Amino acid sequence: MTPYNSAQSSDYSPSQDTAANTPSNTEAKVNPEAVTSTLANGALNNEDPNNDWQTSSPQTADIKTDHFDTDNSIDLASILTPYYRPDEQTIVCGALDEEKVQALAKAGVELVVNLQPDEELSFDEGAAVTQAGMAYEQLAINGAADLKQLKILAFDNILRQYQGKKIAMHCKSGGRVGAATALRAGWLRGRKMETAMARGYSHGLTKMLEQETHERLLVPR
Repeated sequence: MTPYNSAQSSDYSPSQDTAANTPSNTEAKVNPEAVTSTLANGALNNEDPNNDWQTSSPQTADIKTDHFDTDNSIDLASILTPYYRPDEQTIVCGALDEEKVQALAKAGVELVVNLQPDEELSFDEGAAVTQAGMAYEQLAINGAADLKQLKILAFDNILRQYQGKKIAMHCKSGGRVGAATALRAGWLRGRKMETAMARGYSHGLTKMLEQETHERLLVPR
C-alpha cells in the first residue's frame, strides 16, 4: 500500500460534529449490532459540509492561538504540552497531572476526556478532575490496534452527550485523540479522506499514527 503523504491534505475543520444531547453521568454505551449499519449508511452524517474551514497546511493545526479571553486569562499554551486548539471550545493535549487539571478547571473546561489506560496514568486522574468540578470520561485506547469501530462509536457518543460544552481531550501525546477524531470524521461523518485526515491533524494526529489512520479510513475494521 502506498504510504500516506500528509502534504496531500490541505483542509481541516473544527470539531462541530456533535448532536444536541443532554450530558449524563452514565458511561458511554454502544450497541454492537448497530455498528455495521451506522458505518455503512452514514446515519450520523448530519453535518453541513459548508461548515468546514480551510488553511494552507495541516501542520498549522497546533499554532498557539491566544485564548486568554475565553480561558479566564489562563495561559493554557504555556501549561499544556503538546497543545492543540482546533476551536474555542476544544482543547487537545498530552498527559495531565494535578497542576494541569487545576489549570483546565480555572480555564472553564467542563469535561475532560482521557484516552489513556490506567497503567499509563501517574495519579488518580478521575478523582482529581471531578474534585476540580469537571465531568470525566475515560475511554482507554491502547495504541493503534485499539482504534476499532466500537471505540470510535463510544468516542462519538461521549462527544454527542456533551455537545456545546468546553472540553479537553488527551492521551499521552495527543496522537490517539487525533486518530480517533479523523476516524470519527471519516467513518461516522462521511468526510472525504483529505478532510478526515486534516481534522485529525488539527486534533493532534502525528506521524506515528498517520499511516495506520489512513489505512483504517480506507478499510474500516
